[in-house]
Formats: sequence, structure tokens, C-alpha cells
Amino acid sequence: MRGALAAACLAAAACAPVAPLQDDALPPPPREADLVEVEAAPSGMRFFVDAASIGLGEDVVRYTLVARSAAGAENISHEAIRCSSAEVRVHAVGREGQWIRSTGGWRPIRADSAQRWHQTLNRDLCPLKKPVGSRREALEALGRRPYVLQ
Repeated sequence: MRGALAAACLAAAACAPVAPLQDDALPPPPREADLVEVEAAPSGMRFFVDAASIGLGEDVVRYTLVARSAAGAENISHEAIRCSSAEVRVHAVGREGQWIRSTGGWRPIRADSAQRWHQTLNRDLCPLKKPVGSRREALEALGRRPYVLQ
């Protein structure tokens, strides 16, 4: 049931055209209906990618990540993965519906990092060290199931 509901909710986001990446562009804040859960190592947190925020470039995948604790606290960040070098960069963090730009640079995605969700995202969104070909492919990779587009 949950998979069918997620598929229906994400159909519009998966079909929407992917705009060319602009380094300074930030998406609207994530909506609950657009969140796709990402399987990550057990940490007491649940991780979601905003399907509507997925952006694909020549070597980069951008997305909004929502990290949610069991108590309901959330951390929201707009990030990018550079596929060829397996690096991640936080472009902005979300606070009260607004983005606050980050000044941090690219950093390696490390196997021994506590931030294991980046390993999962890199594996799923950058197969063969290249970005997936479409938003639909990204959603299927993240969800591990085909999304029915209507």
C-alpha cells in the first residue's frame, strides 16, 4: 500500500522536466508528499529525498535531504554529489521554510563516515560514477521499485 501511495504522490514530480543546474539556484522547501525514504544504515534517524528537488548535471546530482528523528525533529539540507569523485557538498540548510546558504566546499564521501546516507545516495544516484539519466531513474534507484507514472 505504501509503495502504491508513494508512486501516485511522486508521479507528477517524476514526470516534471529537470531544469539545467545553476550553482546558485535553490528549490522551494520540500513538501511531505514529495519525500522518498532512503534506506540508510540504522542510526535512529530516517532520511528522505525531496523528489521535486532532484537536479541532474553532467557530473553532479543535486537534491534536498530531510533527516528526521524518531521524536520528529528535522534537519533539511540542499546538497550535491559529484559523481566522478564521490564528493558531497551542502549548498544550503533549511530553517523555518527558508534557505540559509552554506559556505562549505566539496568533501569526500568516506566509507568510515557516520554520515552513511551519503554512501547510499552516491551508490544509487551515481552508478558507474555518472549521474542517473533522469529523475525517474533516480526515484527508482532510491525506492528500489519502479514508479508508475500516470
